[in-house]
Amino acid sequence: MIVLISGASSGFGALTARALTDAGHTVYAGMRDLAGRNAAAAADAAAYSPGLRPVELDVSSETSVQQAVDMVVGAERRIDVLIHNAGHMVTGPAEAFTPEQVLDLYDTNVVGTQRLNRAALPVMRAQRDGLVVWVGSSSTRGGTPPYLAPYFAAKAGMDALAQSYALELARFGIETTIVVPGAFTHGTNHFLHSGSPADTDVVAAYETKYAGLMEHVGQRLAELEPEWSDVAEVARLIVSVVDTEKGKRPFRASYDPSDDGAIVVNAVADRVRSELLHRIGLEDLLHPYVDCRA
Repeated sequence: MIVLISGASSGFGALTARALTDAGHTVYAGMRDLAGRNAAAAADAAAYSPGLRPVELDVSSETSVQQAVDMVVGAERRIDVLIHNAGHMVTGPAEAFTPEQVLDLYDTNVVGTQRLNRAALPVMRAQRDGLVVWVGSSSTRGGTPPYLAPYFAAKAGMDALAQSYALELARFGIETTIVVPGAFTHGTNHFLHSGSPADTDVVAAYETKYAGLMEHVGQRLAELEPEWSDVAEVARLIVSVVDTEKGKRPFRASYDPSDDGAIVVNAVADRVRSELLHRIGLEDLLHPYVDCRA
């Protein structure tokens, strides 16, 4: 299959791009600034396999997104799998983030998926076939610690968008899976490269009551994470979803070694969603249209 993935310079994205290539797929690994900050990551990806091809892709730029999609379609004449993986984390008291910072975070984690969808989905709709994978977070419905509010809110927004898109794409034969990783304190750059609040005065005010809170959260999350936890399992889970027969892929697939409760809550929420669609006569939207004449 022809796969386009965003945010593939490191973390889940890089692991997934390589795992999909190992499984025999042709993967276009979207990264920002191939000639600059991600030059080394792009070179490593290109050297990994002929089937792994770095492509300039900045989800915050409509021009960049469209050029990336045009390049893939120009070379392959199709896109079989679109993976929304680009994202950014911030840590700190919610009040200390400026509105501009929150907007920027939403732009990367939520609006960026809309830009990529608007560029790639016309191709998939014309094909009457395809798979959209959204890499979400257990934070959308699991237990959540403080000082991660803007990130959690953005991931919840992305999850809600993915749920609606799934229904609106089904009759075009396009399938949707939301992959839900739990919290990982090692193996990715989420915490290492997380952003900080701009309003340092507010941060100082919160330190009078919450001194050392983020260090406490990081330590306790690390203690919850089992020794057998492996971030590469998220990549292997995505490969499994891609390789599953169309119409039989899960709507939601989780890997949460720390068990923050999201799997239980998501199961209930997804059942309620399914029941409502049956009650209003739209149950066909729960599965992609499959042309049996093919």
